[in-house]
Amino acid sequence: MRGLFLTLAALTLGGTLMAQEAEKSERLDSAVVSASRAGKFTPVTYTMVGKEQLRQSNPINSLPMTLALQPSVVVTHEGGTGIGYSKLTIRGSKGSQINVTLNGITLNDGESQEVFWVNIPALTSLLSGVQVQRGLGTSANGAGAFGASINMNTAFVDTKPSMGADFSLGSYDTRIATVNASSGKLNNGLYFNLVWSANTTEGYINNAWGNAHSLLATLGWLKGDNSLRLTYLRGDQRTGITWTGIPYASMLEDRTYNPEGIMSYDASGKPVYYRNHTDNYVQQHLQLNYTHRFADALTWITTLNYTDGYGYNERFKKNKKLSAYGFAEKTKGNVIFRKTMDNGYWVGNSELRYKGTRLDLVGGVNVSRYSGDHYGELIWHQALGEDYDYKSINKPNSDNNWYFNRGRKNELNFFARGEYLLFDWLTAFADLQYRRVNFDIAGVDDEDKLPMGFKTTWKFFNPRGGVTANTKFGKFYASVAYGHREPSRSDIKEVIESNNLEGNDRKLKPEKMTDIEVGYQFESKSFSAGVNLYLMEYRDMLLETGELSSSGYAIKDNVDKSYRRGVEFTAAWQPINALTLSGNATVSTNKILNYKKFYEVYDNMDDWHLVGQQTEEFKKVTMLLSPSFTAAGSASWTLIKNTVLSVDAKYVGKQYWDNTQNADRCIPAYWVANASLSHEFTLGPGTLGLGIYVNNLLGKKYYADAWVYRAYFQQEASWYQEEGVFPQAPRNFMVKLSYRF
Repeated sequence: MRGLFLTLAALTLGGTLMAQEAEKSERLDSAVVSASRAGKFTPVTYTMVGKEQLRQSNPINSLPMTLALQPSVVVTHEGGTGIGYSKLTIRGSKGSQINVTLNGITLNDGESQEVFWVNIPALTSLLSGVQVQRGLGTSANGAGAFGASINMNTAFVDTKPSMGADFSLGSYDTRIATVNASSGKLNNGLYFNLVWSANTTEGYINNAWGNAHSLLATLGWLKGDNSLRLTYLRGDQRTGITWTGIPYASMLEDRTYNPEGIMSYDASGKPVYYRNHTDNYVQQHLQLNYTHRFADALTWITTLNYTDGYGYNERFKKNKKLSAYGFAEKTKGNVIFRKTMDNGYWVGNSELRYKGTRLDLVGGVNVSRYSGDHYGELIWHQALGEDYDYKSINKPNSDNNWYFNRGRKNELNFFARGEYLLFDWLTAFADLQYRRVNFDIAGVDDEDKLPMGFKTTWKFFNPRGGVTANTKFGKFYASVAYGHREPSRSDIKEVIESNNLEGNDRKLKPEKMTDIEVGYQFESKSFSAGVNLYLMEYRDMLLETGELSSSGYAIKDNVDKSYRRGVEFTAAWQPINALTLSGNATVSTNKILNYKKFYEVYDNMDDWHLVGQQTEEFKKVTMLLSPSFTAAGSASWTLIKNTVLSVDAKYVGKQYWDNTQNADRCIPAYWVANASLSHEFTLGPGTLGLGIYVNNLLGKKYYADAWVYRAYFQQEASWYQEEGVFPQAPRNFMVKLSYRF
């Protein structure tokens, strides 16, 4: 399948000069997003999700949930529905290992390397296409892809003016509204696009409510061989905290129970929550792109980006010592506090692309700087009372803060990629990338007030190469890629804290991977199928241990040798024009070799004095949260003209909570089905649409994610365990009414 800009161009083919000019404009406008994308003959494993597929998805779905049916993808939602924190893995690779770009600019946080999808609500309504690459993929800006990459682009310029509105209502008091408008390309070359969305829900889990807004505004000029585009994207979210999940025993009694933010219990024994026990974040992206076509074969693209982020989590806790917040007194009492972050991300990249008869070349440079401040604010403490001057101790970068630390990350990235047509049927591919990353952390930690001094520079060379054979029997491809990935702030922070408390000198090393991909794809008019073999061989992989830090980050450690190996199958069939069937399956093995699991040993459950460690050793063990089998299938049937019934299902095999492969700590295999019924008909100058969506059609009671912490107590001679599991909502509904003209 061709890249999106070729697909769109194909749709505009015609015999008129107007159509040809529209095609040229479209290619120029879309050039900004195609550098990190794989093309038809790139030996990279990928799938495409188009604008229409995004538009038809359940309106409550976050982008990860919209991608749930893609090969090797597993998704979960902390609050049980679609508004709020969502996560996805691809081939078992976690969010911090997945490079995500929007219009060629990385969205991964500079320090955590995660993409927090909740910060850009209703993203599916803002996009015109998504390419999901599995494996190391092609070179990309920002955090190195270490298992997968997701390349997204916002809508291109429309040829005609348009407007539209979607209004949705559903279970758990969910309400979603989206309004969009486009001027189309005017005679002077100017155009604008505008999309606004508002989303509210009470959520499935207690206190998992959400209130989120997003805005996308694009002002552009497209004339001849020049394109200038200014894009503004804003996401504003306020959600109840559901990070820690539910203790397993509590879930068996009440699947909606949430231990976070409980202030008291009412007369019937139901928890009363601190309503403002919340996560709050505002993120703004400003992108300026200039594209110039020197000739049909040569194009120059330059993009400047600034991302501003500010947010905090406000939390209520019981019986916390005043000394934990920078005071000398150790008086205990209930407390309300905030952990705040304020960050900025500056990016500049420039690329030159040549597309010839037999040779395609693209090369570029990316320069970025990330700055993130982290500090604590005490809102109220029972021992200080209401009249205390809390403002005096809540100044950023102040000695009065109970903690303040900052991170600085600078990156320089060069890459060059080429595809050469050796023969009419054989294409050679090469991709070379150099990354230089400087990371500097300074300040005081939040929990133990320990210094966080850390400074280092990493230099990575990431080569890729392969071939594609395009024959009458189908397309065969093979590639080998080598990549690096640096530790994140949370990885380093936990190591610094551990070293300071325990007197260790533990250091984290960048992780390395060799990725081998061999695949075959066949496509005819009504049938397509593919198979892909992947071997992802890791050295020094930064692997989650199953524990969580106090801020909800997963604790990781270097593992000498590990691997993810599997086979992916895909197929689609259209037996008649009204019916489309598709499916995929992945069979994999995900192992760690010579693994040691460390447990903390304490004296007793009253004092919690650390007295040592206990280890458990494994020659070969399955990685946590890495199912060995996943499968998905969907059917879409046009009942009558403009009436479509769709049904899909996803199966996810057993997953372990930690890296011990213990049967008592695993997520049971589950499968879940969804359905939708939509109809569109002409009304006045536009089209009126009605959609009914049912998630978890059969009402399955399952949970899709989990974590665990275990320790041993000498005096009691027993194990202590904390865990959190994340139940997903039972059968739930959405109804959408839309109008476009």
